[in-house]
Amino acid sequence: SLVVLFGATAGAYGAKLGSDERELILLVWQVVDLHSKKVGTLHKSLVKADNLDLSDQCREVSGLTPEGLGKAEPLDRVLQQFSQLVSSDLKVLGRSSYTLCSDGQLLIRQVLHPETSKKNFLLSDCFYSFYDLRKEFHTCYPSSAAVKDQTIKTMAEYLGLGTDEAEEDFGVWQVKTMVAIIFSMLSEGCNHAFTEPETVKYKYETGPCSKSETVDSETVIRARGLPWQSSDQDIARFFKGLNIAKGGVALCLNSQGRRNGEALVRFVNSEQRDLALERHKHHMGSRYIEVYKATGEEFLKIAGGTSNEVAQFLSKENQVIIRMRGLPFTATQEDVLGFLGPECPVTGGKEGLLFVKYPDGRPTGDAFVLFSCEEYAQNALKKHKEILGKRYIELFRSTAAEVQQVLNRYMSTPLIPTLPTPIIPVIPPAYTIATGSIRDCVRLRGLPYTAGIDDILEFMGDATGDIKPHGVHMVLNQQGRPSGDAFIQMKSADKAFMVAQKCHKKMMKDRYVEVFQCSGEEMNFVLMGGTLNRSGLSPPPCKLPCLSPPAYAAFQTAAVIPAEAAALYQPQALLPTTRTPQASAAAPPTVTYYPAQAAQLYMNYTAYYPSPPVSPTTVGYLAAPPGAVAAAATATHTPILPQPGALVRMQGLPYNTGMKEILSFFQGYQYAPDDYNGLIQLSDQARSVLQAPKEWVCL
Repeated sequence: SLVVLFGATAGAYGAKLGSDERELILLVWQVVDLHSKKVGTLHKSLVKADNLDLSDQCREVSGLTPEGLGKAEPLDRVLQQFSQLVSSDLKVLGRSSYTLCSDGQLLIRQVLHPETSKKNFLLSDCFYSFYDLRKEFHTCYPSSAAVKDQTIKTMAEYLGLGTDEAEEDFGVWQVKTMVAIIFSMLSEGCNHAFTEPETVKYKYETGPCSKSETVDSETVIRARGLPWQSSDQDIARFFKGLNIAKGGVALCLNSQGRRNGEALVRFVNSEQRDLALERHKHHMGSRYIEVYKATGEEFLKIAGGTSNEVAQFLSKENQVIIRMRGLPFTATQEDVLGFLGPECPVTGGKEGLLFVKYPDGRPTGDAFVLFSCEEYAQNALKKHKEILGKRYIELFRSTAAEVQQVLNRYMSTPLIPTLPTPIIPVIPPAYTIATGSIRDCVRLRGLPYTAGIDDILEFMGDATGDIKPHGVHMVLNQQGRPSGDAFIQMKSADKAFMVAQKCHKKMMKDRYVEVFQCSGEEMNFVLMGGTLNRSGLSPPPCKLPCLSPPAYAAFQTAAVIPAEAAALYQPQALLPTTRTPQASAAAPPTVTYYPAQAAQLYMNYTAYYPSPPVSPTTVGYLAAPPGAVAAAATATHTPILPQPGALVRMQGLPYNTGMKEILSFFQGYQYAPDDYNGLIQLSDQARSVLQAPKEWVCL
């Protein structure tokens, strides 16, 4: 038997049903016995929505009013009545089982499942399997219109069924016509058999994903704006009614390994993906979620893995994964099992634990734990921020994709990590920022923080051929992060003018980017903290007398900064020349070379510095220019770092770390030249330690 079902919401109707999150207000159904070709009683039930504000389209099409709906029953009671009335009709027809049949997929997938999920009550099993009348009709009549173009009216017209929509109540005509279409499909000329129903997955299935898999880009979406604490199950609940592929939810992490509010979701086919896109700006709690298309390559980059250890850990299906963060580095498997306790047993005991380690085997303080059911996982989450050893432990829900991401990130970390981006990035000596008043440059403002050189070149289109070699400069802030600005050096002022006119407020990754024509001099003003827009140029704060501290009225050629805090950078690449240098008598006897322009760091403003041309990720620690080295050495007779030297910056040292601990940490590395002790101001005691066994030396 079939139960022909039709419904309507308080909002959009037809192809947009359910896309606006409006609640169900009408259900109409009738039982059809496919063998005897008999029908049961036709039932129509109004549903009382929480929000009775009906859209104009709904009022016009359905003829319903808020007053009439206010007297109806809520959805949970209407569904109970539905089950009872269908059962009684089946008994009258001598049948016991049935399958739903609806006009398309929207009523079941986009209305009933999402709404009941938000209202926290379960649908009966009959709503997880149904026949799509449009697909069945197209199978029976291949020469009819495409499935996506079918409606009840077009199907009836194709069969020549003479029905008048105006003669019946809204919903009643639709169900009667659907029943007539079904009987036509069962006639001797067609003998159509309803054998392959559509299915809705009961729950999301977790599982690993290999980088060797092929993922169809037409099945992947990106969800943005998720609460940071949301899990894969929360995302699956947001897409309730749609079939997500096994292991198809991948939460994205930022560079610190924390969730960034985005996720990539892979569906079983493109039809499900298209339905998911209709949930753009639907709500998860009080937050609206943006839904966009994504690619299979992006999904594999986040969710794919190659580690056999991870594959074995994730091979146990339908497990709840919890991430533990902040574990003591000395924590063992027994310590973690003891911390969790008997009330939340780990699946497989020690086999259900996965410690995250660096390539050299050192622990990172993270671990993943498997639990066989939600109850055990909830018990574990109650231990959030409880103490293990002397540290509090954070516990979060996790996903198979997050396990892959975290392991990929740490396992790809080199044994000697790359130095972080310096506070003041530098430009290689062969390429310097142009100066002068010729307006042959453009400034890009408002770039997405994820934008790279390739994105800028694509943004500029045909104008990329007019960019000077190495003329793209990404601008970073004092923390070494993208500031959202970039400067482009063009081959001529005319080319810069054309680019500014053509690309101003053009879109890049869902953001519009402002483009201003400027000169090299204006570019340097902006790098010093000034502002440049279409209204003109405002000088940087350091040029304003009121912001110039009297104590720094004069500057010396080689600025004197404590050596422990200084680093060596290419001077001409950072800031333009400041005031006329003068000698200072207050200089300490031993200094490290630092460019005169660095005196601007004393000013009360936020400075921005250009990143290396073309390669914003390049980190350059360059020695001082030979001429400046010679001048400084002649003037002050202080030792300068030689050309082959290199500096290493250490972050995260314990506060009580001494010289001996640092030397011991670098034991075994190549030692520095004999004059290395002049690089740092040292006490006699520290110098004697540093001059001890040379195999300790690290700089």
